Amino acid sequence: MSEPVISYNPRPSKSKLKLPPGSCDAHFHVFGPKAEFPFPKDAPYVPADAPKEELLAMHEFLGIDRGVVVQSAAHGFDHRAAASLIATKKGRYVGVALLPITASVEEMKRLHAEGFRGVRFNYVAHLGKPPPIADVVRFATKLVPLGWHLQIHLEAGHIEQIAPQLKNSPVPVMIDHMGRIDAEKGLDQMPFKVLFSLLEDKKIWVKVSGVERASREGEPYADAVPYARKLVDTVGDRVVWGTDWPHPNLKAIPDDGILVDVVAQMADSDAKRKALLVDNPAKFYGFE
Repeated sequence: MSEPVISYNPRPSKSKLKLPPGSCDAHFHVFGPKAEFPFPKDAPYVPADAPKEELLAMHEFLGIDRGVVVQSAAHGFDHRAAASLIATKKGRYVGVALLPITASVEEMKRLHAEGFRGVRFNYVAHLGKPPPIADVVRFATKLVPLGWHLQIHLEAGHIEQIAPQLKNSPVPVMIDHMGRIDAEKGLDQMPFKVLFSLLEDKKIWVKVSGVERASREGEPYADAVPYARKLVDTVGDRVVWGTDWPHPNLKAIPDDGILVDVVAQMADSDAKRKALLVDNPAKFYGFE
């Protein structure tokens, strides 16, 4: 079997936008190296290595000071690769775990000590069958003493079904990638309307990441920008941004320098960019 092809650009362009000090990439993954952190046999996909050294080099090159590593389905419940990254940047990087709803409070306390601050659940077909959302909301009561949050990754077609239950969450909820909307379907599409209805609840947050996934035009993702801009302009105190490095399961490899420059179109003032990149992540993830 041939080796997987890397899904990231090892030499991104230098962004034109200068990021404010303390800027946070609030969504990315690390993969392997598999010789040290092997992928489980039942992984839904097996990516090429994208180790912490490559991630940190990209962040330094683009002026990113803080980060939130999201445990990938590829590594399943083995958090060692993500924990290794967090340990390298203690206090500046935190993590979001991937756990079964049977996970014990003791396990979460251990992960908390390693720098994890929430749990992600995937409602995306290629990542396996998730637990019922009502069970996830009940599970979230275990997160309250830790001050953790729920992170929900869903396909746009699921949001109408899932949204009512999320309003019952006892902890804050972060929605991934603008709800995985399809930019081709317009700002009036039902999933985007439901997302805005959900965001009327002050405990719901959203990541204006994934423009490269929403776009049908490709770089520089102009068709996806209006969605992110509307979110920033409407709920600007509950939005964060992320690269989604190393961009797994995409046909075209994004340029992270271009993704940084798209931020200037999402957030068209210094104040909006500071909120998106610095203040909001610091508040939500508890950065020092």
